[in-house]
Amino acid sequence: MNGAAPRPRGRWWPAPAKLNLFLHVTGRRDDGYHLLQTIFQIIDLCDELQFEVHEMGAVRRLDDDGTRPPPGVEPDADLCVRAARALQAAAGVRDGVDIRVRKRIPLGGGLGGGSSDAATTLLVLNRLWGCGLDIDDLSRIGLQLGADVPVFVAGHSAWADGVGERLTPLALPERWFLLVHPGVAVPTRDVFQAPELTRNSPVITIRAPSGPAGRNDCEPVVRSRFPAVADALDWLARFAPARLTGTGACIFAEFDSPAAAERIAAQVPDRWRAWVARGLPSSPLVPLLAAPGAVGPGY
Repeated sequence: MNGAAPRPRGRWWPAPAKLNLFLHVTGRRDDGYHLLQTIFQIIDLCDELQFEVHEMGAVRRLDDDGTRPPPGVEPDADLCVRAARALQAAAGVRDGVDIRVRKRIPLGGGLGGGSSDAATTLLVLNRLWGCGLDIDDLSRIGLQLGADVPVFVAGHSAWADGVGERLTPLALPERWFLLVHPGVAVPTRDVFQAPELTRNSPVITIRAPSGPAGRNDCEPVVRSRFPAVADALDWLARFAPARLTGTGACIFAEFDSPAAAERIAAQVPDRWRAWVARGLPSSPLVPLLAAPGAVGPGY
């Protein structure tokens, strides 16, 4: 839609979080990327994004009043901005966009919020800009931004291999999760560069994800370096098996019903944040983009 007139600010689009139900580090490539096996569980805790397309060509991340970038966010490091610019370059788009984000997913929590924001940016702008790229094209662009972006582009809970980009959709049972954030941010890079990180977990098959597959190889590193995470894991383990998601800092436990999760959530110490989230088979963005007229006037 190069040369199109500006559109009014429109709907807010969801960008869901994920949990790693397990995380094995099976090796390290020459380029520094780690080889992983994991199950990505999409959950209903979401950021929301809004896009205002214009003809000026610039990509800007703005706060809610639309006047300036949000404080502390450098454009060259902002994954939404980087995703939009990467799509511009790949598709030869001359239009620009202003992006606003309502953040609900905590930064540095291992829930994939930044990656999910980038994926929603790619998927929605692909339609708004009329790029015509398919999911594989968008996943390749997304992988340049981060290893977690492709699962959010694909939009389904999945088994993952490689650096996280080889995905097999999984039909996971309905379940509820209590998430606890212990008030610290864990830098992913620091965890993966830690010399004590286990990098030789044996490769398992998609048909045998039980037993040792419940382990997160990053947890011992995070426990030793972030006492607040260790404290939260020990506290939650009093009620149910507690696990780290990604490189943390968020931890979680699994429950059969929302009521069971809410009972424990009510006891979470005030110094921590907590959410009860439902596991989803697919991203809430999928049906929105598939709906007739989803991206059109008043998008």
